[in-house]
Amino acid sequence: MTQPTYDAVSLAIMWDRLISVTDEIVSTLVRTSFSTIVRESYDLSVVLLDAEGKLMAQGSFSVPVFIGTAPRTLRYMLEKFPPETLKPGDVIATNDPWMGTGHIFDISVMRPVFRDGRLIGYTMSITHLPDIGGLGFGAAATEVFHEGLRLPICKLASEGTLDPFILELVETNVRVPDQTVGDLLANVTCNEVGGRQLLDFMDEYRLDELGPLSEAIRSQSESAMRDKIAEMANGTYAHEIQIEGVEGPSTLACTVEVKDESIHADFTGTSGCVRHGINVPLCYTNAMTLYAIKCMTAATIPNNEGFTRPVTVSAPEGCLLHAQPPSPTGGRHIIGHFVPSLIFGALAESAPDKVQADCGMMDLMTIQGTAPNGRGISTIYFSSGGFGALAGQDGGDTVPGPSNMAVVPVETWEAITGMTVLEKRFLPDSGGPGAARGGVGQAVHLRNDSGHPMTVFCMANRTEFPPVGFDGGQNGQMREHRVNGEIVHPKGSYVLQNGDTITLTQAGGGGIGDPKARDRAKVLADVRDGFVTVEGAERDYFVTF
Repeated sequence: MTQPTYDAVSLAIMWDRLISVTDEIVSTLVRTSFSTIVRESYDLSVVLLDAEGKLMAQGSFSVPVFIGTAPRTLRYMLEKFPPETLKPGDVIATNDPWMGTGHIFDISVMRPVFRDGRLIGYTMSITHLPDIGGLGFGAAATEVFHEGLRLPICKLASEGTLDPFILELVETNVRVPDQTVGDLLANVTCNEVGGRQLLDFMDEYRLDELGPLSEAIRSQSESAMRDKIAEMANGTYAHEIQIEGVEGPSTLACTVEVKDESIHADFTGTSGCVRHGINVPLCYTNAMTLYAIKCMTAATIPNNEGFTRPVTVSAPEGCLLHAQPPSPTGGRHIIGHFVPSLIFGALAESAPDKVQADCGMMDLMTIQGTAPNGRGISTIYFSSGGFGALAGQDGGDTVPGPSNMAVVPVETWEAITGMTVLEKRFLPDSGGPGAARGGVGQAVHLRNDSGHPMTVFCMANRTEFPPVGFDGGQNGQMREHRVNGEIVHPKGSYVLQNGDTITLTQAGGGGIGDPKARDRAKVLADVRDGFVTVEGAERDYFVTF
């Protein structure tokens, strides 16, 4: 049978339409979810895959750590439930860290799509659940068994009928069953909508199958990615950094080989796993590596499996970036978010105009307790440091990187938790000085006014090693957590009594280029806008008033 071909215009239109389908799935997921983690912060991803399990399109709103994970998860699902055994209305799910996205708090939900009785593709959604039992989302666990309910690959629904036992099992094991089960069912709903949308798309364009279109999209993406990699200087580049662990520093190391139109990243030399929930499965390391390289090459290409083909990743089993069971992985982002910094540092010689200075990164804190109305609380507070500078471009102020979750609005946060946001303010001089300045961090001051004790799990990094500047740019300010004014361990858990406060001082991004080369008008504007003090302008930029 002759495979159809697509001219550039037709391919672009159909490609965009598939992305619009994924965005409609996201919209359904957000509208039907119960937790602020999905509804407000968009800690989620949705994808469309063809009948061979190849990733065709991913939602515009997707967290970078979910890049490239879905095809691997689908392969595990199909090993247990082969395609020929699936029926319309079946829903498959798992939150296994090593089959999904690296920790037990993310649920992956898949639904096969049938057309005229034939399996033509799959939809999949991934969201961070508000709770899954155990100790809760944090770095305190010493084994994965402490972290909560680990669902093997299971059939959540059979031919449209939900399995009541699985729902009851989840409901029984979590602190906020209405939110957790509600979010789980939102995943089921959005995938059902996604299947209908995909069939409507095929009707509109009179497609009997998706394979040829999927291959055309992926081939275009792969070709564009390889062309961009070819612009980088061939060679083998090594980089190593020290980062804060829990009981002492750890080493992250990588060797990146650029060879013609492909890149291989190897993380040999990285420290071993630790008995705290900061270990990183390889699926997460792979996603962060893909994200970093895509930022440097073909950032505007929508995510699909084609752009991942030229990039391969390896790491020794048992190292911090290739954790094996039963290592706890709950706070894997604390370490995994350093992977782009590691890659950028390695490739600074090969492509100096494309790397980014270190980000202040996002700060996540789990809150567990009782709201003033007596309802249980188990949710996440997101706040951000400054974005790292780029060549010729200042880093965004309090903009997250390398992740992109949104911050819950103050009014919503106070209403659902009973915590008062006493203060949120920019921190002048926290961004690393440079010809391009690093984004400034912020100070966030919260008080427990719920009337009940609250447990907080801190998951902070950048507390011992600052965000590094590149090419003569200076480092950003480090992060700090305080409870009632006293500095606390950035990965510890603490009980806030009613009236207690916690202050999050967020790191600034690193700068790029010699600060003396910064345009005087930009320095004056920074002082006027409150991002740099008069003293900082004189000290760091030699601009006097």
